[in-house]
Amino acid sequence: MSTAASSFGRLRSALRSLYEGTSSRAHRFRYGLLAFDIVTVAFIVVTSFLPRMPVLEGIDLLFGLGVAADLAARILIAPRPWREFGRLSTWTDLIAILSFLAPVVGEGAGFLRILRTLRLFQNYHLQERLRRDSSFFRANEEVIEAGINLGVFIFVMTSLVYATQHWSNPSIANSVDALYFTVTSLTTTGYGDVTLPGTVGRLLSVVIMLCGVTLFLRLAQVLVRPHRVRFPCPACGLQRHEADAVHCKACGHILNIPDEGGD
Repeated sequence: MSTAASSFGRLRSALRSLYEGTSSRAHRFRYGLLAFDIVTVAFIVVTSFLPRMPVLEGIDLLFGLGVAADLAARILIAPRPWREFGRLSTWTDLIAILSFLAPVVGEGAGFLRILRTLRLFQNYHLQERLRRDSSFFRANEEVIEAGINLGVFIFVMTSLVYATQHWSNPSIANSVDALYFTVTSLTTTGYGDVTLPGTVGRLLSVVIMLCGVTLFLRLAQVLVRPHRVRFPCPACGLQRHEADAVHCKACGHILNIPDEGGD
């Protein structure tokens, strides 16, 4: 085996141990990626309402390089790299990388960087570690997931509204106007002071109202329903049970759900 091939194999093995391993180092690495994603999202949200400045464009480039490095590493360690391009997470990362070049591809595309959050908690090992390490995450996993999905939808639709309307619609002068329209449409408030004329505008409004209300109701549902814990039933595999359940409500099997050590 050549030196180059040997070095490539070692690199691939090292990356796979970080992304898929169970060591403390691997867990710390994946927590680092989670922290990077959270910081990226915070930067996206805050800077979306600020005027473009050279320093922000430089930070955009750094974040884009970070996302690109993460995507390249995940493709590198995949058993069949080309199959990664059949995954939604790969394409959302590609869109996020391109949208970090907002001055080139258009300022309105900047909000599409929020698509990065679609894979925020998609890593199985990270999810399991969060369930093990954080009682808050265990207790609120469904709420967190529903909230992320709703937030991503709002900011993606804000991006589309701004990108398609700010050139021709005086009511959409900036990202705040686009966000305002998206939220009022999603909640079906519809004050009427901002509208999207034309076929494209009406179709966007319909998508926001139909999909947005569905995601909003999903979030409301998980907020108001009784708290449940994740504990697979040994007999039928039902995942969610009341915290004090003794028997599985689906098959009646006796459960042994560990408590948090509280009262």
